[in-house]
Amino acid sequence: MQIVLLKSKIHRATVTGGNVKYEGSLTIAIDLMEKVGLCPYEKILCGNMANGERFETYAIPGQRGSGQIIMNGAVAHLGKKGDLLTIMNFAVVGKAKAKTWQPRVIVLGRGNKIVDKRGI
Repeated sequence: MQIVLLKSKIHRATVTGGNVKYEGSLTIAIDLMEKVGLCPYEKILCGNMANGERFETYAIPGQRGSGQIIMNGAVAHLGKKGDLLTIMNFAVVGKAKAKTWQPRVIVLGRGNKIVDKRGI
């Protein structure tokens, strides 16, 4: 049997911008993606803590060290600069491996700097 478990989470990511004219996705600073094991173009689920909106899209790498979290395309209508997001993705894992599974989680603070981490 296989089950779906949380693989990666970036919690309290502050939206730094939006571009409704871009074709879609969420830009995330590449160093933050690497820290939680997110691959470029990997599917993500996001929750906007400011307004309760939830959306699926894919991650694209932003500039290293920039703290970029940019809502692109239609997603840009679901939040605004300064909103806090929880960015998650999931993995299909065998039940035996699930017993010791640890997701990679970072919590961000001011300037989208890492203030806490687990499973890393």
